[in-house]
Amino acid sequence: MCDPECPNEAITFGAEIYEIDAALCTECVGFYEQPTCIKVCPINCIIIDPDHIESAEQLLDKFAEIHCSSR
Repeated sequence: MCDPECPNEAITFGAEIYEIDAALCTECVGFYEQPTCIKVCPINCIIIDPDHIESAEQLLDKFAEIHCSSR
């Protein structure tokens, strides 16, 4: 359910499970109030990766880099 909800296309199906690409994930900053994948996940399996903690400012910068650099 989470894959089509990701506005950054950061979620893909890996070898056995869905995986989130930290380079593309903005935790929905720039799109929604909260991460949509967490909101729609029916089994609450999305966890915070302690190796990829980012501030709201960092996430907004990443959003701008992903979505505004091609303009």
